[in-house]
Amino acid sequence: MTTVPIIPESAPFTSDQRAWLNGFLAGILSQGQSGAPALGSPAPAVEKLPLLIAFGSQSGNAESLAKKLVKEASGRGFAARAAGLDALQPAGLAAEKNLIIITSTWGEGDMPDNAVSFWDGLNQNGSSPKLDGLRYSVLALGDLNYGDTFCLAGRKLDERLEQLGASRIHPRVDCDVEFDELAKTWSEGVFKSLESAGPASAGAAVAAPAPAAVPAPVQEEATGYSKKNPFPAALIGNLELNQQGSSKDTRHIAFSLKDSGLVYETGDALGVFTQNCPEVVATIIAAHGLDPETPVPLPDGSEAPLKTALQTAYEVRNLLGVTPEKAPAATDFISGLRKLQPRLYSIASSPKAHPDEVHLCVGAVRYEKDGVAHKGVCSTFLADRLEVGAPTGVFVHTSKHFRVPADASKPMIMVGPGTGIAPFRAFLEEREATGAPGKNWLFFGDQKEATDFLYRSQIQAWHKSGFLTRLDLAFSRDQAEKIYVQTRMLEHAAELWRWLEEGAHFYVCGDASRMAKDVDAALHTIIQQQGGKSADEAAAYVADLKKTKRYARDVY
Repeated sequence: MTTVPIIPESAPFTSDQRAWLNGFLAGILSQGQSGAPALGSPAPAVEKLPLLIAFGSQSGNAESLAKKLVKEASGRGFAARAAGLDALQPAGLAAEKNLIIITSTWGEGDMPDNAVSFWDGLNQNGSSPKLDGLRYSVLALGDLNYGDTFCLAGRKLDERLEQLGASRIHPRVDCDVEFDELAKTWSEGVFKSLESAGPASAGAAVAAPAPAAVPAPVQEEATGYSKKNPFPAALIGNLELNQQGSSKDTRHIAFSLKDSGLVYETGDALGVFTQNCPEVVATIIAAHGLDPETPVPLPDGSEAPLKTALQTAYEVRNLLGVTPEKAPAATDFISGLRKLQPRLYSIASSPKAHPDEVHLCVGAVRYEKDGVAHKGVCSTFLADRLEVGAPTGVFVHTSKHFRVPADASKPMIMVGPGTGIAPFRAFLEEREATGAPGKNWLFFGDQKEATDFLYRSQIQAWHKSGFLTRLDLAFSRDQAEKIYVQTRMLEHAAELWRWLEEGAHFYVCGDASRMAKDVDAALHTIIQQQGGKSADEAAAYVADLKKTKRYARDVY
């Protein structure tokens, strides 16, 4: 007797799944005719495909994307869960069936803080796990401006998992700062590869569910103003923080968030949409022999004159000083440029202290190279070109990893030289507004105390009142010997160790390439010397601080 197919070929199943369902339903129908259970009987339980979505995240992008993909994967019928790499043990991966990793890169090709211990575990001589049964794929987030270290953390994880025997279910994808479309294409490829591999090899014990059991994909809910829909915030403050005679130009920038509905927490960042300097744009157009009024396409598909497009829509900072032998066509010239991206700045205010406002601490970047004047795109836009009262697009970038202690009685140690003071001004305003009883210790430094003591009056008032328990300053150019924040840390090593042992949270904000690494080295030294630990024991102590969310960095 020939079995008539019940599930059509157009149904969303693999051939193996469709054959199983046809056979299963045909059997029920034949039994139903002889008094056996009818079609209305409960369907057999179905074991979903397991999927671990792990993230290595420094500023929150990878974590946010991972949690979004868990919702989508669950909607596709996977038993999906998300976890930070700091919550995973490499040896435990041997028990997993399907793994996807989303990771950012920070500094000079470094792993995000929450991925360091995981990476170390993958590379331990003699004890690295064997991952022959694991299937995986990696999405790497990065910034092309970092050259050879672009997406290096993701590239290293991808290669190491393969070396340990895991099989790549889908090729790694490396994303620039505008990662949404590439991430979507990658995730679609991953899901398709997992689904087409079949239940047995993907780790499920039984076949796929009937059509009614497959939930629809979860759609992202509208959340008001965001990166895709920025709020036009009016500039309400632009104050110089350096005194006359300083070699720096640091600004206190304030925006109004009235009627925006935007909510931020201390530790978050503000995304600011910017424009290129008209003078820089004019120099580039002239150097390339182009007509500034030539219509060219914009990233959204519309058109604008070349000078407008270069000022408002495309990155041009790498074009200064470049002069071609032959003038290119304007459309060809535009086609090779990246979309102008918003810049992220650490928020320097507490919403409890400044309702309907958000503050930033911005260092204007200006320098000359090979006889050509260069300007920081957004820093000089805010300092020089955006007039008070004028709006620009903003959005809140959540940084869940960088928060004041949940237990308000715990001490805080904050290391923030230069504009790295921004989140700690916010932290202190927050703790003052909430009456938090925990002790507060700030390490701040810059070039000269007379001209570069940012937020001097506010910080000194906190210290004088006792709210800021300890204040240690390091002004590098006030004496012959250079003194930095890590110098002060080492000078007060015994007390810093006591605070750590009391449960203090340790925070760092500022330059990733030098300061953050020097501070981290000083921290390891203090733990070794004051705690009587070996280098390995100190490293384990620091790893535990990170794992328990007591060591957090906001570095750039």
